[in-house]
Amino acid sequence: MKDSVNILLASPRGFCAGVKRAIEMVELAIKKHGAPIYVRHEIVHNKRVVEDLIKKGAIFVEELNEVPKGSKVIFSAHGVAKEIKEQAKKFNHLTIDATCPLVSKVHKQTENYSKSGYKVILIGHRGHPEVIGIQGQINNEIIIIQNENEAQNLILKKDINLAYVTQTTLSIDDTKNIITILKRKFPNIIGPELEDICYATQNRQVAVNKLADNSDLVLVIGGENSSNTQRLAEIVQKKNIPVYRISCAEEIQKNWLNNKKNIGITAGASSPEVLITEVINYLKDTLKNVKIIQVEGVKENITFKPLESFT
Repeated sequence: MKDSVNILLASPRGFCAGVKRAIEMVELAIKKHGAPIYVRHEIVHNKRVVEDLIKKGAIFVEELNEVPKGSKVIFSAHGVAKEIKEQAKKFNHLTIDATCPLVSKVHKQTENYSKSGYKVILIGHRGHPEVIGIQGQINNEIIIIQNENEAQNLILKKDINLAYVTQTTLSIDDTKNIITILKRKFPNIIGPELEDICYATQNRQVAVNKLADNSDLVLVIGGENSSNTQRLAEIVQKKNIPVYRISCAEEIQKNWLNNKKNIGITAGASSPEVLITEVINYLKDTLKNVKIIQVEGVKENITFKPLESFT
């Protein structure tokens, strides 16, 4: 009889509290106000989630000028600049803010640092919706640092008051190294250590680290534009374990599975459990003799309530 293949499931994996809340807010808005409900930018970075919400009556747009005046608009979990909220008022839109509370916390920190006279450094990825939203909280220019090299090459006056904040979906280790460089170069810089990186991002990174140590192949389920999903794949790559980021079971290539005895599976914070189930079913059908093993990890009990009133 052919030896069984172990399917190792990371824990925690998939949806976080902020993503669940954002999706619930779109569904509640459709239920309360009826379709269509417009959503500025993808509510979360996952194609399946977006497609499901479209079927229920959501219409996704990139800019507010695509929305008929007076319509109902939801801002995505990634957060938006203050300018966008002002623009929505001019268009007489009923707006619902689904910004993740942990991102809102970074918005507030950024604003407070700026009001206190600090030049703000944002550790994050240029062009990411969350980063654009953080930049848009203050009028002063924010310095964006994406990696250790940029931190090392940053030149500023020594007497400047500096503070930093971080995008919530970064790699813990990479961010820690960037902060270390900034503190060495600018001893008086202030900031929140790694507190801005969200609990779910941290937990999934710790879990995939453990998963990779026991796997000879890892599949990371999530959208290609999902920052936290990309970080999970990078963690495995650094361990020299074969890793593939997939958005669905159909993207798996059979040759990846050749001679693999321990296949690890995890999913980014915006990936629904149904995608994980479909990948498991594909592996069961393809490999026939498989054993499903839940890898123990941190239990997540955090929930964020959807807004009950729409302003």
